[in-house]
Amino acid sequence: MATTHTPEIVIVGSGFAGFFAARRLARRLPRGAANVTVVSTSDHLCYSPLLPEVAAGTLDAQRVAVPLHGALGSARIVRGLVEDVDMDARTVRVVGAADRSFDLPWDRLVLTTGSVTRVLPTPGLREHALGLKTLLEAQYVHDHVLRQLECADTTTDPAERDARLTFLVVGAGYAGTETAAQLQTQTERLMSRFPRLAGLHPTWMLLDLSPTVLPELGPRLGRYALKVLRARGMQVRLGVSVASMSDDGVTLTDGSQVPTRTVLWTVGVTPPPLVQRLALPVERGRLVVDAHLRVRDDVWAAGDSAGAPNPYGDPGTAYPPTAQHAQRQGEVIADNVAASLGHGRAREYRHHDLGLVADLGGRWAVARPLGVPLTGLLAKAVAKGYHLYAIPSMAARARIGADWLLGLWHRPPAAQLDLVRPEQAQIPAAQHTQEFAGGSTAR
Repeated sequence: MATTHTPEIVIVGSGFAGFFAARRLARRLPRGAANVTVVSTSDHLCYSPLLPEVAAGTLDAQRVAVPLHGALGSARIVRGLVEDVDMDARTVRVVGAADRSFDLPWDRLVLTTGSVTRVLPTPGLREHALGLKTLLEAQYVHDHVLRQLECADTTTDPAERDARLTFLVVGAGYAGTETAAQLQTQTERLMSRFPRLAGLHPTWMLLDLSPTVLPELGPRLGRYALKVLRARGMQVRLGVSVASMSDDGVTLTDGSQVPTRTVLWTVGVTPPPLVQRLALPVERGRLVVDAHLRVRDDVWAAGDSAGAPNPYGDPGTAYPPTAQHAQRQGEVIADNVAASLGHGRAREYRHHDLGLVADLGGRWAVARPLGVPLTGLLAKAVAKGYHLYAIPSMAARARIGADWLLGLWHRPPAAQLDLVRPEQAQIPAAQHTQEFAGGSTAR
Protein backbone atom coordinates (compact mmCIF):
# COMPACT_ATOMS: atom_id res chain seq x y z
CA MET A 1 0.00 0.00 0.00
CA ALA A 2 1.38 3.41 -0.99
CA THR A 3 2.33 5.72 1.82
CA THR A 4 1.20 9.35 1.89
CA HIS A 5 4.01 11.91 1.90
CA THR A 6 3.77 14.44 4.70
CA PRO A 7 4.92 17.88 3.45
CA GLU A 8 8.06 19.27 5.07
CA ILE A 9 8.00 22.99 5.93
CA VAL A 10 11.40 24.44 6.82
CA ILE A 11 11.64 27.91 8.37
CA VAL A 12 15.11 29.46 8.40
CA GLY A 13 15.49 31.81 11.35
CA SER A 14 13.74 32.36 14.69
CA GLY A 15 13.47 36.12 14.71
CA PHE A 16 10.13 37.91 14.66
CA ALA A 17 9.13 36.71 11.19
CA GLY A 18 10.20 33.10 11.72
CA PHE A 19 8.77 32.85 15.23
CA PHE A 20 5.34 34.17 14.29
CA ALA A 21 5.24 32.15 11.07
CA ALA A 22 5.87 28.93 12.99
CA ARG A 23 3.44 29.80 15.76
CA ARG A 24 0.65 30.65 13.32
CA LEU A 25 1.27 27.50 11.26
CA ALA A 26 0.80 25.47 14.43
CA ARG A 27 -2.66 27.02 14.75
CA ARG A 28 -3.60 27.02 11.06
CA LEU A 29 -2.66 23.50 10.01
CA PRO A 30 -4.60 20.44 11.16
CA ARG A 31 -2.62 17.91 13.16
CA GLY A 32 -0.46 15.80 10.86
CA ALA A 33 -0.98 18.05 7.83
CA ALA A 34 2.74 18.93 7.65
CA ASN A 35 5.99 18.73 9.55
CA VAL A 36 7.33 22.15 10.57
CA THR A 37 11.04 22.59 11.27
CA VAL A 38 12.63 25.82 12.51
CA VAL A 39 16.38 26.13 11.93
CA SER A 40 18.05 28.71 14.14
CA THR A 41 21.37 29.48 15.79
CA SER A 42 19.49 29.98 19.08
CA ASP A 43 16.62 28.28 20.87
CA HIS A 44 14.72 31.49 21.55
CA LEU A 45 13.23 34.61 20.03
CA CYS A 46 15.24 37.62 21.12
CA TYR A 47 12.94 40.61 21.69
CA SER A 48 15.55 42.96 20.26
CA PRO A 49 13.79 46.31 20.96
CA LEU A 50 14.72 45.86 24.63
CA LEU A 51 18.40 45.00 24.08
CA PRO A 52 19.44 48.53 25.16
CA GLU A 53 17.87 47.81 28.56
CA VAL A 54 19.80 44.54 28.81
CA ALA A 55 23.01 46.42 28.03
CA ALA A 56 22.13 49.03 30.65
CA GLY A 57 21.38 46.37 33.25
CA THR A 58 17.76 47.38 33.83
CA LEU A 59 16.59 44.02 32.46
CA ASP A 60 18.10 40.58 32.79
CA ALA A 61 18.95 38.92 29.47
CA GLN A 62 16.50 36.06 30.03
CA ARG A 63 13.65 38.55 30.29
CA VAL A 64 13.80 39.25 26.56
CA ALA A 65 14.43 35.66 25.43
CA VAL A 66 11.22 33.83 24.52
CA PRO A 67 11.91 30.05 24.35
CA LEU A 68 11.01 28.34 21.08
CA HIS A 69 10.30 24.99 22.70
CA GLY A 70 6.68 24.97 23.79
CA ALA A 71 5.82 28.30 22.15
CA LEU A 72 5.75 26.88 18.62
CA GLY A 73 3.49 23.90 19.13
CA SER A 74 4.85 20.66 17.67
CA ALA A 75 7.47 22.40 15.49
CA ARG A 76 10.88 20.74 15.48
CA ILE A 77 13.68 23.08 16.58
CA VAL A 78 17.05 22.47 14.92
CA ARG A 79 20.02 24.41 16.33
CA GLY A 80 22.48 25.30 13.62
CA LEU A 81 23.60 27.77 10.99
CA VAL A 82 22.18 27.47 7.48
CA GLU A 83 25.13 27.35 5.12
CA ASP A 84 23.32 26.98 1.80
CA VAL A 85 20.01 26.13 0.13
CA ASP A 86 19.74 23.84 -2.89
CA MET A 87 16.67 25.02 -4.78
CA ASP A 88 16.75 22.13 -7.26
CA ALA A 89 17.24 19.32 -4.74
CA ARG A 90 15.03 21.14 -2.22
CA THR A 91 17.40 20.76 0.70
CA VAL A 92 18.85 23.07 3.33
CA ARG A 93 22.46 22.51 4.35
CA VAL A 94 22.86 23.07 8.11
CA VAL A 95 26.04 23.26 10.15
CA GLY A 96 25.17 22.06 13.62
CA ALA A 97 26.97 21.01 16.78
CA ALA A 98 30.66 20.13 16.46
CA ASP A 99 30.59 21.63 12.95
CA ARG A 100 28.62 18.64 11.71
CA SER A 101 26.85 19.32 8.40
CA PHE A 102 23.60 17.71 7.35
CA ASP A 103 20.78 18.32 4.87
CA LEU A 104 17.12 18.96 5.66
CA PRO A 105 14.57 18.29 2.88
CA TRP A 106 11.79 20.78 2.27
CA ASP A 107 8.58 21.02 0.29
CA ARG A 108 7.86 24.57 1.45
CA LEU A 109 10.68 26.94 2.42
CA VAL A 110 10.35 30.12 4.51
CA LEU A 111 13.40 32.40 4.59
CA THR A 112 13.35 34.65 7.65
CA THR A 113 17.08 35.12 8.09
CA GLY A 114 16.81 38.52 9.76
CA SER A 115 19.70 40.96 9.52
CA VAL A 116 23.17 41.59 10.86
CA THR A 117 25.05 44.75 11.76
CA ARG A 118 26.44 46.59 8.75
CA VAL A 119 30.23 46.43 9.04
CA LEU A 120 32.20 49.01 7.04
CA PRO A 121 35.87 48.73 6.04
CA THR A 122 36.88 51.05 8.87
CA PRO A 123 40.39 50.22 10.14
CA GLY A 124 40.20 48.51 13.53
CA LEU A 125 36.43 48.10 13.50
CA ARG A 126 36.31 44.32 13.55
CA GLU A 127 38.78 44.11 16.42
CA HIS A 128 37.53 46.93 18.64
CA ALA A 129 33.87 47.80 17.95
CA LEU A 130 31.04 46.22 19.92
CA GLY A 131 27.66 45.50 18.34
CA LEU A 132 24.21 45.31 19.90
CA LYS A 133 22.22 42.93 17.70
CA THR A 134 22.16 39.82 19.91
CA LEU A 135 21.67 38.94 23.55
CA LEU A 136 25.27 37.81 23.71
CA GLU A 137 26.45 41.26 22.59
CA ALA A 138 24.10 43.09 24.96
CA GLN A 139 25.35 41.04 27.92
CA TYR A 140 28.95 41.70 26.96
CA VAL A 141 28.35 45.45 26.57
CA HIS A 142 26.82 45.51 30.05
CA ASP A 143 29.85 43.81 31.59
CA HIS A 144 32.29 45.84 29.49
CA VAL A 145 30.86 49.19 30.61
CA LEU A 146 31.00 48.13 34.27
CA ARG A 147 34.58 46.98 33.72
CA GLN A 148 35.52 50.44 32.47
CA LEU A 149 34.08 52.03 35.61
CA GLU A 150 36.09 49.64 37.76
CA CYS A 151 39.29 50.30 35.81
CA ALA A 152 38.72 54.04 36.03
CA ASP A 153 38.21 53.71 39.78
CA THR A 154 41.49 51.85 40.31
CA THR A 155 43.90 53.60 37.94
CA THR A 156 46.20 56.38 39.13
CA ASP A 157 46.69 57.74 35.60
CA PRO A 158 44.26 60.63 34.92
CA ALA A 159 44.53 60.14 31.14
CA GLU A 160 43.61 56.48 31.38
CA ARG A 161 40.77 57.28 33.78
CA ASP A 162 39.30 59.79 31.32
CA ALA A 163 39.61 57.31 28.45
CA ARG A 164 37.88 54.60 30.49
CA LEU A 165 35.05 57.01 31.29
CA THR A 166 34.56 58.02 27.64
CA PHE A 167 32.02 55.99 25.67
CA LEU A 168 31.32 56.39 21.94
CA VAL A 169 28.15 55.23 20.20
CA VAL A 170 28.27 55.35 16.41
CA GLY A 171 24.85 55.61 14.76
CA ALA A 172 21.97 57.85 15.87
CA GLY A 173 19.10 55.66 14.73
CA TYR A 174 16.94 53.66 17.13
CA ALA A 175 19.53 51.22 18.41
CA GLY A 176 22.27 53.80 18.85
CA THR A 177 20.17 56.57 20.37
CA GLU A 178 18.34 54.32 22.82
CA THR A 179 21.53 52.53 23.82
CA ALA A 180 23.47 55.75 24.39
CA ALA A 181 20.60 57.32 26.32
CA GLN A 182 19.93 54.36 28.59
CA LEU A 183 23.56 53.55 29.27
CA GLN A 184 24.31 57.18 30.06
CA THR A 185 21.44 57.21 32.55
CA GLN A 186 22.62 54.04 34.27
CA THR A 187 26.33 54.91 34.40
CA GLU A 188 25.47 58.24 36.03
CA ARG A 189 23.46 56.35 38.67
CA LEU A 190 26.31 53.91 39.28
CA MET A 191 29.15 56.41 39.67
CA SER A 192 28.51 56.87 43.40
CA ARG A 193 29.25 53.16 43.94
CA PHE A 194 32.88 53.77 42.98
CA PRO A 195 34.37 55.98 45.73
CA ARG A 196 37.25 57.44 43.71
CA LEU A 197 34.90 58.52 40.92
CA ALA A 198 32.70 60.66 43.18
CA GLY A 199 31.97 64.01 41.57
CA LEU A 200 33.00 62.82 38.09
CA HIS A 201 30.70 62.21 35.16
CA PRO A 202 31.16 59.71 32.34
CA THR A 203 31.45 61.20 28.87
CA TRP A 204 28.95 59.80 26.38
CA MET A 205 29.27 60.71 22.70
CA LEU A 206 26.73 59.92 19.99
CA LEU A 207 28.03 60.22 16.42
CA ASP A 208 26.29 60.06 13.06
CA LEU A 209 26.91 61.31 9.54
CA SER A 210 23.22 62.20 9.39
CA PRO A 211 22.19 65.78 10.28
CA THR A 212 19.54 64.49 12.74
CA VAL A 213 18.97 61.85 15.39
CA LEU A 214 16.12 59.37 15.12
CA PRO A 215 15.27 60.42 11.54
CA GLU A 216 12.60 57.68 11.38
CA LEU A 217 10.46 59.65 13.84
CA GLY A 218 10.47 62.86 11.83
CA PRO A 219 12.12 66.24 12.40
CA ARG A 220 9.96 67.40 15.33
CA LEU A 221 10.60 64.40 17.56
CA GLY A 222 14.19 64.20 16.36
CA ARG A 223 14.80 67.77 17.52
CA TYR A 224 13.17 67.02 20.87
CA ALA A 225 15.32 63.94 21.39
CA LEU A 226 18.45 65.90 20.48
CA LYS A 227 17.53 68.64 22.95
CA VAL A 228 16.95 66.08 25.75
CA LEU A 229 20.24 64.28 25.14
CA ARG A 230 22.31 67.45 25.04
CA ALA A 231 20.57 68.85 28.13
CA ARG A 232 21.67 65.71 29.99
CA GLY A 233 25.29 66.33 29.02
CA MET A 234 25.64 63.92 26.12
CA GLN A 235 27.90 65.07 23.31
CA VAL A 236 25.95 64.57 20.09
CA ARG A 237 28.13 65.16 17.04
CA LEU A 238 26.32 65.06 13.71
CA GLY A 239 27.91 65.01 10.28
CA VAL A 240 30.88 63.07 11.64
CA SER A 241 31.79 59.42 12.14
CA VAL A 242 34.75 57.18 12.97
CA ALA A 243 37.66 57.01 10.52
CA SER A 244 39.72 54.41 12.42
CA MET A 245 39.95 52.59 15.75
CA SER A 246 42.88 51.41 17.83
CA ASP A 247 43.62 50.12 21.31
CA ASP A 248 43.90 53.68 22.61
CA GLY A 249 40.91 55.34 20.98
CA VAL A 250 39.41 56.51 17.71
CA THR A 251 40.12 59.05 15.00
CA LEU A 252 37.05 60.81 13.68
CA THR A 253 36.35 61.78 10.09
CA ASP A 254 36.97 65.44 10.97
CA GLY A 255 40.52 64.55 12.07
CA SER A 256 39.95 64.83 15.81
CA GLN A 257 41.03 62.05 18.15
CA VAL A 258 39.07 60.68 21.11
CA PRO A 259 40.86 58.52 23.71
CA THR A 260 38.40 55.76 24.66
CA ARG A 261 38.15 52.05 25.34
CA THR A 262 34.52 51.70 24.22
CA VAL A 263 33.01 52.02 20.75
CA LEU A 264 29.45 50.76 20.22
CA TRP A 265 28.74 50.29 16.51
CA THR A 266 25.06 50.70 15.51
CA VAL A 267 25.21 52.17 12.00
CA GLY A 268 22.45 50.05 10.49
CA VAL A 269 21.70 46.52 9.39
CA THR A 270 22.06 44.40 6.27
CA PRO A 271 20.89 40.88 5.33
CA PRO A 272 23.31 38.10 6.32
CA PRO A 273 25.77 36.62 3.79
CA LEU A 274 23.45 33.65 3.16
CA VAL A 275 21.06 35.87 1.20
CA GLN A 276 23.74 36.69 -1.37
CA ARG A 277 24.59 32.99 -1.80
CA LEU A 278 21.07 31.88 -2.66
CA ALA A 279 21.16 32.90 -6.35
CA LEU A 280 17.77 34.55 -5.89
CA PRO A 281 16.80 38.06 -7.02
CA VAL A 282 17.85 40.78 -4.59
CA GLU A 283 17.37 44.54 -4.57
CA ARG A 284 19.37 46.76 -2.23
CA GLY A 285 20.60 43.58 -0.58
CA ARG A 286 17.11 42.26 0.25
CA LEU A 287 15.30 39.35 -1.40
CA VAL A 288 12.72 40.42 -3.97
CA VAL A 289 9.26 39.14 -3.03
CA ASP A 290 5.77 39.79 -4.39
CA ALA A 291 2.75 41.03 -2.45
CA HIS A 292 2.20 37.49 -1.14
CA LEU A 293 5.83 37.50 0.15
CA ARG A 294 6.68 34.79 -2.37
CA VAL A 295 10.18 34.56 -3.86
CA ARG A 296 9.39 31.69 -6.23
CA ASP A 297 7.21 28.58 -6.24
CA ASP A 298 7.07 27.11 -2.72
CA VAL A 299 9.58 29.66 -1.37
CA TRP A 300 8.64 32.70 0.72
CA ALA A 301 10.67 35.34 2.56
CA ALA A 302 9.89 37.92 5.24
CA GLY A 303 11.44 40.26 7.75
CA ASP A 304 14.61 42.32 7.43
CA SER A 305 16.04 40.24 4.58
CA ALA A 306 12.97 40.58 2.33
CA GLY A 307 11.98 43.70 0.41
CA ALA A 308 8.19 43.43 0.44
CA PRO A 309 6.57 46.03 -1.86
CA ASN A 310 4.98 48.87 0.12
CA PRO A 311 1.75 50.08 -1.54
CA TYR A 312 1.55 52.98 0.90
CA GLY A 313 4.99 54.37 0.10
CA ASP A 314 6.60 55.87 -2.97
CA PRO A 315 6.52 53.67 -6.09
CA GLY A 316 9.14 50.96 -5.93
CA THR A 317 9.75 51.26 -2.21
CA ALA A 318 9.73 48.37 0.26
CA TYR A 319 8.48 48.15 3.82
CA PRO A 320 11.16 49.17 6.32
CA PRO A 321 13.04 46.43 8.21
CA THR A 322 11.30 46.73 11.58
CA ALA A 323 10.09 44.17 14.12
CA GLN A 324 6.55 45.43 13.62
CA HIS A 325 6.55 44.42 9.95
CA ALA A 326 8.53 41.22 10.48
CA GLN A 327 5.97 39.91 12.96
CA ARG A 328 3.01 40.59 10.69
CA GLN A 329 4.78 39.32 7.58
CA GLY A 330 5.51 36.06 9.39
CA GLU A 331 1.80 35.61 10.08
CA VAL A 332 0.89 36.32 6.45
CA ILE A 333 3.48 33.82 5.25
CA ALA A 334 1.99 31.18 7.54
CA ASP A 335 -1.43 31.74 6.00
CA ASN A 336 0.02 31.54 2.48
CA VAL A 337 2.02 28.38 3.18
CA ALA A 338 -1.07 26.78 4.70
CA ALA A 339 -3.11 27.85 1.66
CA SER A 340 -0.55 26.22 -0.65
CA LEU A 341 -1.29 22.97 1.16
CA GLY A 342 -5.03 23.39 0.75
CA HIS A 343 -5.84 24.95 4.13
CA GLY A 344 -7.34 28.44 3.98
CA ARG A 345 -6.77 31.21 1.44
CA ALA A 346 -3.65 33.15 0.49
CA ARG A 347 -3.52 36.87 1.17
CA GLU A 348 -1.33 39.84 0.34
CA TYR A 349 0.76 41.66 2.92
CA ARG A 350 -0.62 45.13 3.61
CA HIS A 351 0.06 46.97 6.81
CA HIS A 352 -0.14 50.61 7.82
CA ASP A 353 2.65 51.59 10.19
CA LEU A 354 1.24 51.73 13.73
CA GLY A 355 3.93 54.14 14.87
CA LEU A 356 7.34 54.05 16.49
CA VAL A 357 8.68 54.57 20.01
CA ALA A 358 12.10 55.39 21.44
CA ASP A 359 12.96 55.20 25.14
CA LEU A 360 15.55 57.82 26.11
CA GLY A 361 16.14 56.59 29.65
CA GLY A 362 14.91 58.12 32.90
CA ARG A 363 11.55 59.81 32.39
CA TRP A 364 12.22 60.77 28.77
CA ALA A 365 10.91 59.15 25.61
CA VAL A 366 9.48 60.00 22.21
CA ALA A 367 6.70 58.16 20.41
CA ARG A 368 4.49 58.48 17.36
CA PRO A 369 1.55 56.11 17.79
CA LEU A 370 -0.70 56.22 14.73
CA GLY A 371 1.13 59.33 13.56
CA VAL A 372 0.52 61.35 16.76
CA PRO A 373 3.78 62.83 18.14
CA LEU A 374 4.25 62.37 21.90
CA THR A 375 7.04 63.30 24.29
CA GLY A 376 7.88 63.03 27.98
CA LEU A 377 6.02 60.83 30.44
CA LEU A 378 3.11 60.14 28.09
CA ALA A 379 5.52 58.88 25.42
CA LYS A 380 7.29 56.84 28.13
CA ALA A 381 4.03 55.14 29.08
CA VAL A 382 3.24 54.41 25.44
CA ALA A 383 6.72 52.95 24.86
CA LYS A 384 6.54 50.70 27.93
CA GLY A 385 2.99 49.65 27.15
CA TYR A 386 3.84 48.82 23.55
CA HIS A 387 6.74 46.56 24.53
CA LEU A 388 4.65 44.73 27.12
CA TYR A 389 1.98 44.18 24.49
CA ALA A 390 4.37 43.13 21.73
CA ILE A 391 6.55 40.55 23.48
CA PRO A 392 4.84 37.20 22.85
CA SER A 393 5.02 35.72 26.36
CA MET A 394 2.83 36.36 29.39
CA ALA A 395 5.62 35.26 31.72
CA ALA A 396 8.05 37.69 30.10
CA ARG A 397 5.54 40.51 30.39
CA ALA A 398 5.08 39.89 34.10
CA ARG A 399 8.83 39.71 34.78
CA ILE A 400 9.66 42.77 32.67
CA GLY A 401 6.88 44.79 34.30
CA ALA A 402 8.11 43.78 37.76
CA ASP A 403 11.68 44.77 36.89
CA TRP A 404 10.53 48.16 35.64
CA LEU A 405 8.60 48.79 38.85
CA LEU A 406 11.55 47.74 40.98
CA GLY A 407 13.81 50.02 38.94
CA LEU A 408 11.79 53.06 40.06
CA TRP A 409 13.27 52.68 43.55
CA HIS A 410 16.50 50.73 43.12
CA ARG A 411 19.54 51.08 40.92
CA PRO A 412 20.47 48.06 38.79
CA PRO A 413 23.07 45.73 40.34
CA ALA A 414 26.65 46.64 39.43
CA ALA A 415 27.71 43.03 38.89
CA GLN A 416 29.60 41.51 35.97
CA LEU A 417 28.75 37.93 35.10
CA ASP A 418 31.65 37.53 32.62
CA LEU A 419 29.68 34.89 30.70
CA VAL A 420 30.90 36.10 27.30
CA ARG A 421 34.53 35.93 26.23
CA PRO A 422 35.93 38.97 24.39
CA GLU A 423 36.49 37.06 21.14
CA GLN A 424 32.88 35.88 21.20
CA ALA A 425 31.67 39.47 21.39
CA GLN A 426 33.39 40.61 18.19
CA ILE A 427 30.68 41.44 15.68
CA PRO A 428 31.47 38.74 13.06
CA ALA A 429 31.60 36.02 15.72
CA ALA A 430 28.56 37.16 17.70
CA GLN A 431 26.41 37.44 14.59
CA HIS A 432 27.71 34.34 12.78
CA THR A 433 28.80 36.25 9.69
CA GLN A 434 32.20 34.58 9.54
CA GLU A 435 34.64 32.75 11.73
CA PHE A 436 36.27 35.33 13.96
CA ALA A 437 39.91 36.16 13.57
CA GLY A 438 42.32 36.86 16.37
CA GLY A 439 42.35 40.01 18.42
CA SER A 440 40.70 41.04 21.62
CA THR A 441 37.99 43.47 22.58
CA ALA A 442 39.01 43.41 26.24
CA ARG A 443 40.69 46.72 26.82
